[in-house]
Amino acid sequence: MSISGDMFGKHTAVVMMLLATAGCAVGPDYRPAAPAALGVPEGYSVKTPVGTPEDITAWWQRFDDPLLTKIEEQARASNLDVAQAVARLRQAREALVQSRSELFPTLGGSAGYNRQQSIAGGNTTVTLPDGTVLNNSAGSRDNFSVGLNVSYQADIFGGVRRQIEGSKAQFEASGYDYASVLISTEAEVARNYMLARLYQAQLANARESLKIQDDNLEIVGFRVQAGLVSSLDQEQARTQRATTAASVPTIEQNYNSAVSRLGVLTGQAPGALKGELEAVRPIPKGPSDLAVGIPADTLRQRPDVRAAERNLAAATAQIGVAKAQLYPALAISGNITSNAAKVGNLFELISGSLFAGLTQTIFDGGRLRAQVRANEAAAQGSFAAYKSTVLTGLEDVENAIVALDAAQRRGAEFRTAFDAASSFAILSRSQYRAGLTDFTTLNTAETSLLNARNNLSQAQGDQAQALVQLYLALGGGWNPATDPTTIPPQEKP
Repeated sequence: MSISGDMFGKHTAVVMMLLATAGCAVGPDYRPAAPAALGVPEGYSVKTPVGTPEDITAWWQRFDDPLLTKIEEQARASNLDVAQAVARLRQAREALVQSRSELFPTLGGSAGYNRQQSIAGGNTTVTLPDGTVLNNSAGSRDNFSVGLNVSYQADIFGGVRRQIEGSKAQFEASGYDYASVLISTEAEVARNYMLARLYQAQLANARESLKIQDDNLEIVGFRVQAGLVSSLDQEQARTQRATTAASVPTIEQNYNSAVSRLGVLTGQAPGALKGELEAVRPIPKGPSDLAVGIPADTLRQRPDVRAAERNLAAATAQIGVAKAQLYPALAISGNITSNAAKVGNLFELISGSLFAGLTQTIFDGGRLRAQVRANEAAAQGSFAAYKSTVLTGLEDVENAIVALDAAQRRGAEFRTAFDAASSFAILSRSQYRAGLTDFTTLNTAETSLLNARNNLSQAQGDQAQALVQLYLALGGGWNPATDPTTIPPQEKP
């Protein structure tokens, strides 16, 4: 049929009127939960340093260790877990694009050509698309055709808009998940770096003790030869030295594991950083205290909490998606076609049609309503997960604060113990050489000194580890003011 301007205008008016009905969205509108509903207290239950929370975006720089900073930056750029999180973020972005596309009509086109041939003398009848009949005549005829079709699912009750709302929330949650992976990687790098330096300190302690024990064993040998002491002293000295030497392989194994882990965390082979870490350096100390603010500050800083909140928003939107299935659905489709024997005549005669259909589920055995209830249950579960993440985050902060304080107090006591053990060992060596004390006393002093050295090193390592844990618990290592959906430039496809 030929489409006149008046008829096209009527069809357009009908379509616009139908689209105007798509103004409501069924299902609950998401509203963030109040802190009281999440069980957030006004303050922590443990004593915290007073002061304004500091910028902890690049907290590892506060340890004043250039190599640690370098390794952290390598991990941020090349860690494979971080790369996977970025890929998931890109996937979520494309899922959002797909959801938004449902708001627009689908447009398709077609074009065709065929050539029809008749043979003289036969009993051949050929009917062309325009109705022309060719009968018992030799010759050929060309036929060109073009077509355009469009289909559209009107979002009358907001199911598509709820889907977009949920996809957007999931996209934002993926951004926060990426930040969570990033800060966890940063903390793991720092922990393994601290362990590597701790094992270096323990190896140095063991080797220093071995030197002293070798001297003691030599002195005991001379005294046994001189008949001043029995061979019992010599056997005690040998036992002590062998025990100390036996600890070295275990420490070396632990050191290798920590260094290998650092290599993998930076996206390299396990041995990639062994050369850089070979030089012995002290365990990084870091600041003695850290202002943590109030619990509300922590919730704004931690990306896992914000990801859980976005997941709850996405789950809430899915209730609306399911409820929209309970209502009528309006589908609109149309097409325009043209046929001609010549390309130049294609648009002389155009035919078209427009169709609008309304569908409604009458009976499905309760499937759609069950889907609504299932999504409501999923939203309740998401809220419980959100609250759990909030409370776990506050627990992490308090545990890290207590761990840091305990490590600092242990360190002070072990420092005193180390000073006392050093004096005890020096006096014991001097008296044993002078024959004023027995080897058992010297052996006890040397063992106490080695233990004191290791305990002090362990306390220093624990303090550094606790500080790293506190930075992680506070959500340090990323900038919470940035857009969570921003994909790192170096990772864009």
